[in-house]
Amino acid sequence: MKGLIYLDKYNHLIHQIQAGYEKHIKTRPYIVALDGLSGAGKTTLVKHLNDNLNNIVIIHIDDHIVERSKRYNTGHEEWFEYYQLQWDVQFLKEQLYQKLQQNASLLNLPFYQKEQDTHINKTVHVSTNSIVIIEGIFLLRDEWRNFYDYIIFLDCPKELRYERVLQRDTYIGDVEARFEKYNNRYWVAEEYYLKTQNPYELAHTIQYSTKQ
Repeated sequence: MKGLIYLDKYNHLIHQIQAGYEKHIKTRPYIVALDGLSGAGKTTLVKHLNDNLNNIVIIHIDDHIVERSKRYNTGHEEWFEYYQLQWDVQFLKEQLYQKLQQNASLLNLPFYQKEQDTHINKTVHVSTNSIVIIEGIFLLRDEWRNFYDYIIFLDCPKELRYERVLQRDTYIGDVEARFEKYNNRYWVAEEYYLKTQNPYELAHTIQYSTKQ
């Protein structure tokens, strides 16, 4: 367990990140993972961090998912498709994580375009003085976990997370369709992640999210 701290105010978290950044030797960006399960409130938290920290570069891991044909109807169980096939894990390891470690100033990454089910290549600019916050789910999988300088896991009661996503994701269909998809695909993968990767043990800080 990495100095587990439960926090409920963002200003404490900002202080923790700033302190780590100041101690960091500026030979490459300071890399922060903001990990959490669906509906935990990651988008809200990362916006707050972006508004209150300097030299920030935000990378949303969901901007870099693969095309639908590579993650749906593959013959695997739905939860496996989500956990193992939603992202090209090795590509992101090489073109995102390793590049950051190597102090690359330009990251050339494919950004997924949902409506067209295609990608547009864009360049992300970083510097040795940047705080790079990578936001998303499953960030502490084996292939990526060792690249972070600071790890935040955003915890949230399961019932609240479920309520949020079932109200939020209307694009899936009616409530019954949303529940079926989450129950078969997303929640099973999340339970697998918790059991196999144990983000609570790997995080430097656990930020607790509650209903505001």
